[in-house]
Amino acid sequence: MTDLRKTVERFWAAAEARDWDAFAGTLAEDVVYTLPQTRETITGRERYVQFNREYPGDWHLRVERIVAEPGQVVTWLHFTVGLEEMYGISFFTGTGTGNDTDLITSITDFWPEPYEPPAGRDHLTERY
Repeated sequence: MTDLRKTVERFWAAAEARDWDAFAGTLAEDVVYTLPQTRETITGRERYVQFNREYPGDWHLRVERIVAEPGQVVTWLHFTVGLEEMYGISFFTGTGTGNDTDLITSITDFWPEPYEPPAGRDHLTERY
């Protein structure tokens, strides 16, 4: 098992538990989060944690599958918000420290269909 895989497993467990301190502990300070469907990018740990903390609805996730190799991890998620269900794929890269302190440096999320972003998060994102 790669060290980045362990970090990503902690990342998703912390997200589901809404443990934002543990969640932040998996991220590099300059982490970059990209959402191709909405053409948004979030740069920086603080903004990305806030983005997740403020995400609307009573959402929950379940990791369906993880594929990992050194420096890269892909996860397939089952995500629910209320009665809505969807699957997403997330690509991660890490710092490559080779130990338990491997941090996530980038995340790219792919969701089923392009959509306009929900209102109220433009103070955290940049459109491209």
